Amino acid sequence: MAYLDPYQRPAPDRFVRRWLFITACIAALMLLWQFLPAIEAWFSPREAAERTVMARGDLAADEKTTIELFEKSRASVVYITTAQLVRDVWTRNVFSVPRGTGSGFIWDDAGHVVTNFHVIQGASEATVKLADGRDYQAALVGTSPAHDIAVLKIGVGFKRPPAVPVGTSADLKVGQKVFAIGNPFGLDWTLTTGIVSALDRSLPGEAGGPAIDHLIQTDAAINPGNSGGPLLDSAGRLIGINTAIYSPSGASAGIGFAVPVDTVMRVVPQLIKTGKYIRPALGIEVDEQLNARLQALTGSKGVFVLRVTPGSAAHRAGLVGVEVTAGGIVPGDRVISIDGIAVDDVTTLQARLDDKNVGDVVVLLVERAGKTREMLVELQPGV
Repeated sequence: MAYLDPYQRPAPDRFVRRWLFITACIAALMLLWQFLPAIEAWFSPREAAERTVMARGDLAADEKTTIELFEKSRASVVYITTAQLVRDVWTRNVFSVPRGTGSGFIWDDAGHVVTNFHVIQGASEATVKLADGRDYQAALVGTSPAHDIAVLKIGVGFKRPPAVPVGTSADLKVGQKVFAIGNPFGLDWTLTTGIVSALDRSLPGEAGGPAIDHLIQTDAAINPGNSGGPLLDSAGRLIGINTAIYSPSGASAGIGFAVPVDTVMRVVPQLIKTGKYIRPALGIEVDEQLNARLQALTGSKGVFVLRVTPGSAAHRAGLVGVEVTAGGIVPGDRVISIDGIAVDDVTTLQARLDDKNVGDVVVLLVERAGKTREMLVELQPGV
């Protein structure tokens, strides 16, 4: 007779033991599979296998063009560093404090260097570094803050760097390729590429001055330090001076601006010759605020002539200003257009004149006493 032992555990089931064994084996195999590469690497010889360099073949045609353009243009681009002389208030000693960096380019064989006005603004001295490593102290020749253009000069001796070839901005098309060379963030002789994004843009002038007009907009990366460097077309010709970016962060956001080369061609020769830019003028006096009030009163656009300078080009052409008589105030002429291009206000008038040169003869369409007439005026030097 058998008795049950209440403390004796029943024997494990054979089926359960078999599955536990299989599960343990599978787990062991999985662990071995995971660590197999490490085990092989540990026991295998520690020698790196040689890799064969694959031939890349010929460069693409556009790559060749870009490389050739950079190699030809690089020597014409310069790196500008500026400093300001400061006097110690205690020792009265004068020392130089670094101010900023920028770019520029060789204009001619005489050693003239073109850059932005804001690159050298407020600086006491500037150093120009050429692509071959030579450094020169630069002399200031002239500036035109209204166009953000400045001209420096260096004594280049016999080994003259090449001047950048000059093109034109008159036939630029939106979408054509452009190339910017400069020194962004001090990274010298950097090339960036892009396209002409838009034409005839305007930016506000410095310190409330007149706006800078006819700017080229590009998506080529332009950053601090690119200012003053050349914007080139696919032929390697100068089509603009990189001058500004639109960026909330201060770095390139794909919206950069360049002063067109046609403006540069008009301004730089004057700066070299006289040290300043002389704006063409008609010889009339106008007032922006009063002009806006007269427009509001009359409902007419244009520029109201307040006074004509005696002996001026406008005086010789027959323009008249406001006259005060016993019977009251007689309005003067209202300039409507210059060479067929509308003049809406004083700012537009200044922009239209800035496209001209001293000595040019322009056709003014003016309104006097309700009648319009055309007048020929030879532009004179402004004050």
